[in-house]
Amino acid sequence: MAIIKAFRGYRPKQELADKIACRPYDVLSSEEAATEAKGNPHSFYHVIKSEIDFPADTDHYAPAIYEKAKQNLHDFINQGVFIQDKNPCFYIYAQTMWGRTQYGLVACASVADYLNNVIRKHELTRVEKEVDRKTHIKVTNFNSEPVFFAYPDHEEINRLVDHIIQGKSEYDFTTADGIHHQLWIINDAHTVGRIESIFKNEVPYTYIADGHHRTAAAAHVGEERKLNNPGHNGDEEYNFFLAVHFPASQLSIIDYNRVVTDLNGKSPEEFIRSLEESFMVIPKGPHEYKPSHPHEFSMYLGSNWYALEAKNGTYNDNDPIGCLDVTVLSEHLLEPLLGIKDLRNSKRIDFVGGIRGLGELKKRVDSGEMAVAFALYPVTMDQLFRIADTGNIMPPKTTWFEPKLRSGLVVHCLE
Repeated sequence: MAIIKAFRGYRPKQELADKIACRPYDVLSSEEAATEAKGNPHSFYHVIKSEIDFPADTDHYAPAIYEKAKQNLHDFINQGVFIQDKNPCFYIYAQTMWGRTQYGLVACASVADYLNNVIRKHELTRVEKEVDRKTHIKVTNFNSEPVFFAYPDHEEINRLVDHIIQGKSEYDFTTADGIHHQLWIINDAHTVGRIESIFKNEVPYTYIADGHHRTAAAAHVGEERKLNNPGHNGDEEYNFFLAVHFPASQLSIIDYNRVVTDLNGKSPEEFIRSLEESFMVIPKGPHEYKPSHPHEFSMYLGSNWYALEAKNGTYNDNDPIGCLDVTVLSEHLLEPLLGIKDLRNSKRIDFVGGIRGLGELKKRVDSGEMAVAFALYPVTMDQLFRIADTGNIMPPKTTWFEPKLRSGLVVHCLE
């Protein structure tokens, strides 16, 4: 069963929350972060992307970068920009986008749960990205950004959350991208204890939705500190890390699409003919066409859109991986027809989050940068849970969650 823990979070003064909150470190470049933070000394980018405080040619992984992150965070605390709650709390973080609201429980997750697979994974991680976030945690002594978790819906938790959000939120603001953010504090000891008990006794697993590298980094830091502490008892703060837990029914995965630089030596006509072995190819004309169901793809090629219907035998709905459209596209199109075998490292393919819309696919092909684009029907939370529960790993660039969590609203100290 899943262990979550209340904690004494550090968080912004109420009037500064909208100035501090920022997008996660890995969804924008350092240049974009510098632009967003310009003129705002309170932006949390100064902590999670502290390279913006250095000349542009500075090595982003130099020790001074991490020390600057530590200094900036501790300055925020010493100056009273961040305050610490007096008692262990949970927090409810609500995000409203496109008329839909999701309510997440901000809590500390357990390092032991990660190591014992109570926290379920569905992606591989890269060592260099783990090392970066691990160093950031070790030097700053904080989990500066939460991980995005999901859990199976639980009726009593939903009722408790519904009751709490009837009260006034601590933070309430809308960011430039139109997303509405609210945060409530749960500091009633009885409610805190009940939530911890429900998870401990009735929630069998939690699932990483987004943030595998941050989760792995936090777990490695916790395990290192355990091994280096002769008096370790399991209650130390380093045994836990910051996460926002959302009920699965409230989450929406959007499409994660592909663009390819060339047709592997084929003419457009030859390429379309080669598709017909595994797909029914249906011309849709110049207007954007979005897949409407699993195993249907849309393709943009030569100023026109096409529907590609995967034929029987190209997918296996009884196989957690074989049923995924990313698998069908890779095994029956990208690899055999376009010669793209390694999605992680090939320079001939790029990935476009569905948040950018089909127009971004059209733009990149029309510009000549790319030769062809493919839009996919998004995977479901049930598919994600099934893959994680069976110990499988999703192919690269399969899930895209929106909205992204804002960083800087609550942070967790490891001591």
